Amino acid sequence: MDNPKVLVSTEWLEAHLRDPDLRVIDASWYLPDAGRDPKAEYDARHIPNARFFDIDEISDHRSDLPHMAPPVEKFMSRLRAMGVGDGHQVVVYDGAGLFSAARVWWLFRLMGKMDVAVLDGGLPKWIAEGRETEDLPPILRDRHMTVTRQNQMYKDVTEVSSASKLGDWVIVDARAPERFRGEAAEPRPGLRSGHIPNARNVFFKDVQNADGTMKSPEALKTVFQQAGVDLSKPVITSCGSGVTAAVLNLALEHMGKTDHALYDGSWAEWGAFPTLPIATGEA
Repeated sequence: MDNPKVLVSTEWLEAHLRDPDLRVIDASWYLPDAGRDPKAEYDARHIPNARFFDIDEISDHRSDLPHMAPPVEKFMSRLRAMGVGDGHQVVVYDGAGLFSAARVWWLFRLMGKMDVAVLDGGLPKWIAEGRETEDLPPILRDRHMTVTRQNQMYKDVTEVSSASKLGDWVIVDARAPERFRGEAAEPRPGLRSGHIPNARNVFFKDVQNADGTMKSPEALKTVFQQAGVDLSKPVITSCGSGVTAAVLNLALEHMGKTDHALYDGSWAEWGAFPTLPIATGEA
């Protein structure tokens, strides 16, 4: 089921690829230990007319934390320069399947841009189906963009700390179970191991099918409920640095649940503060 505000299929994108108001964005990003260069991969092969969105560059460089949401003005100026603006339907994909594209989908939502969807299955599915790719840079024309930041979609450490204590929001952590339990070291040096007290664990890969597409809304509800998530409460998502958390926001939206926010600092922030409490073991 294609929804141009949440998820669209490769068939949908191919049918709309030549629409004048469609903009395709390659939002590939990888953890440092993946040994992959997303910009080089984009330059070599991308969906026709796609623009490259650099998650680390289009971020708040005033923060010591990795790729925090950019100031409104920076988001607007970078997207305008990419020829993306008002009146455009945006489709975001990544080279892993369903990984970092959701982060850029969430950023657009945070900026009040609702006509944005993630390509279900991403570039791997597109290529596996033999669909067209190119290595040419797109022709960019500046496009006016207005932004209205939706602050309810964003949570800071103080708000997350309050939610952890009060339980009025349910915190859901997208990291791998062994990292959540505190059994595996964090990929970023200097961080403690464990999770935010009272958080639940839904590994971001558990909301996906084997081919990197999103599970059905019914299957997703089961995944969240089995993890002990009370879906009657609003949800705050978290992960290592705010990237895979957005996969859970996308999954919640796909389920029709709209009261969710993302903890942008995530474990990169929480795990670095010795004064913040941590829990280990199962949720």
